[in-house]
Amino acid sequence: MDHLSLRGAHWEMGFQWGARLAERGRFLLDHVPFPLTAERRVFAAACRPAYASYFPAALAELAGLAAGQGCPREDLETVLFTTYALPPACCCSCLAVSNGNGVFFGRNSDFLTALEAYNTHVTYRFSDGAIPFAGNTTSFVQMEDAVNARGLAVGLTSVYTPRPRPGLNAGMALRLLAETCASVEEALDRLRELPLASCQTLTLADKAGNIAVAECGPEGVRVERPGPAGPFVCAANLFRSDLADPLPPGLDTWRAAERYDTMRRVLEQEGETLDLTGVQALLAGRKGFLCQYDRSTGQDTVWSVACDLPRRRCLLAEGNPGRTAFRPLAVPGEEGGRP
Repeated sequence: MDHLSLRGAHWEMGFQWGARLAERGRFLLDHVPFPLTAERRVFAAACRPAYASYFPAALAELAGLAAGQGCPREDLETVLFTTYALPPACCCSCLAVSNGNGVFFGRNSDFLTALEAYNTHVTYRFSDGAIPFAGNTTSFVQMEDAVNARGLAVGLTSVYTPRPRPGLNAGMALRLLAETCASVEEALDRLRELPLASCQTLTLADKAGNIAVAECGPEGVRVERPGPAGPFVCAANLFRSDLADPLPPGLDTWRAAERYDTMRRVLEQEGETLDLTGVQALLAGRKGFLCQYDRSTGQDTVWSVACDLPRRRCLLAEGNPGRTAFRPLAVPGEEGGRP
């Protein structure tokens, strides 16, 4: 994975990111896993007013990124604003546990092996009022999991979107929550205000012990909290609520139901006593199928994150956690962020 540490206002950090890549001869538009069709361009243009209303800072960062890369801003927006809403999308697993041992967050990012060299871990320290955070992405600007300086963690899984509408997609909505919210309840309130372009789950946890999964999309938001089965929530690439739509025949969910069942079974059995070591073992596939893909198919778990939020201890495996060691991950403090 690439590692970036960015400081400044949103435009400045976008420019830093784009220019650093350009200096190494790396240009984002050379590695997009789908064509920039007329359909995507029209959809992205229809989404732009939602970003202008709800997340203008992201537009500033994209403008800086385009300047650093020397490419059209509209092309980057076409890539970002249509990701998740229009296929392809990531297939991932996410969990949160709040018990007597701590508050734990974990996520496996499952994606295409052909693009894993471009995955990025980035730390943002803002000068224009946002909350500092560390996050990971298969793309740019959008984030797929993040932990911020206030102790909030958020992770996404993509879900088939039968009726995309103009709005914010999964990775951009997550990014907005990471840099503006300090708790699960604050994040849920913000999420309910947003027009969403795609279907996804967002798994949320905060250092105070609150955890939840939000199944959300253009049709609304459904929130799942811990229940009688134990002090946990988890999600893969399927909705469990009444927001669920029948999947198209033959759609490859990367064994989403099996991954969900693995997490659910283990967490029902061990949720009361699980600790950070147990979260790592679960993510590494030592307790059932979660990351044991056949890489020859071009699919794999490309990173994994495990966090103990009250202790500010976060770990990152920069590859499949069944074969790659977890290493300590720095989470920024409030310096450089809002007071």
